[in-house]
Amino acid sequence: METEENIVIVGAGIAGLATSLALHRLGLRSIVLESADSLRATGFALALWTNAWRALDALDIGDSLRQRSLSITGFKSFSAESGAPITEVSFVGNNSVEYESRCVRRKDLLETLANELPQGAIRYSSKVDSVEVSGPLKLVHLADGCTIRTKALIGCDGVNSVVANWLGLQKPVYSGRSAIRGFVEYPEKHGYQPKFHAYFGGGVRFGFLPSDEKSLYWFCTFTPSVVHFDGNAEQDPIKLKQFVLNKASNVSKELSTVIDRTTLDSISIAQLKLRVPWNVLFGNILKNNVCVVGDALHPMTPDLGQGGCSALEDSVVIAKCLAEALIKPITEQEDDESMRIRKGLEKYAKERRWRSFTFISAAYLSGFIQETDNKIISFLRQHFLGGVTISVTLKIANFDCGKLAVS
Repeated sequence: METEENIVIVGAGIAGLATSLALHRLGLRSIVLESADSLRATGFALALWTNAWRALDALDIGDSLRQRSLSITGFKSFSAESGAPITEVSFVGNNSVEYESRCVRRKDLLETLANELPQGAIRYSSKVDSVEVSGPLKLVHLADGCTIRTKALIGCDGVNSVVANWLGLQKPVYSGRSAIRGFVEYPEKHGYQPKFHAYFGGGVRFGFLPSDEKSLYWFCTFTPSVVHFDGNAEQDPIKLKQFVLNKASNVSKELSTVIDRTTLDSISIAQLKLRVPWNVLFGNILKNNVCVVGDALHPMTPDLGQGGCSALEDSVVIAKCLAEALIKPITEQEDDESMRIRKGLEKYAKERRWRSFTFISAAYLSGFIQETDNKIISFLRQHFLGGVTISVTLKIANFDCGKLAVS
């Protein structure tokens, strides 16, 4: 069977759903292809910073998510080797910049995005096998034998993106680090302050923060070669939990208590990958009206907490660029719709290329500074660099992707 759609999006994650919703808000129809048979709310929670909330407000779902999450009022960092405090930053009372940070359940974010889309906008069990160019159209061949003809193809299919591979982008590389993540739900209020607690150094980086008054999200990123991590533990949540507890036991009683309360089905591990930054600068992030968004474009380490935030930024920007190209009055030179789509996507690629480079590079460097056991950097981190890394995090987060309107 063969059908035709003007805009096809691959992947119903944060980037895919947000891009489709942004287009919908601007009056443009799109279809989202998801390989799974239902919404994949994998992962537990994610920190969303100022730039993400501006994008969510542009999508008109910010207030709905605010009602289900606590406002994080500050950041406190400590040494993961001694437990000694490094720096503390307040997010309130700053007259020059208005910061906003909250920890949102991934399931809540995905369901909110999906529920705002028109009926039938997401097509489940639609795995993309291959992409073929046919004149101005792209033929998206699915595993079930169906083919969709489209004028614009947007890859939002994550780190192992089929679309990024078609564009010729290099595969993401292993950063040499891994992350164990967990989520804890309390029967009553947990009593922790609404602050981001972080512990750096010695080849390990811990953090925890409240999602709401009864739940907490925590993470442990580490360099396996430095901390002698047993790779066999990846398949055993009991060993994963014990590993984190052993590393946290001499750091913080609060941190150990949070980890100890975590049930085994609320613990996961993943290798941390990133796209080589210069591949984003010089590679094909756009070709023949095919482009990538979110992790398909700029997979990065989680050290800035910008994975989901940057995807939300991308979605608003690409929707505005396409809408400006398609909705504005047509000139004689732009009477071909494929040409107008190309100009819109070219504007998107130009706007996001350097921003994506910055995300990947800053996240990698921040993680290296925070986690390394190098004695010189450890000394600088304790006395100087700790404050620099949070300053960089907040500066990058202070970005406004703008409103969903055609200028």
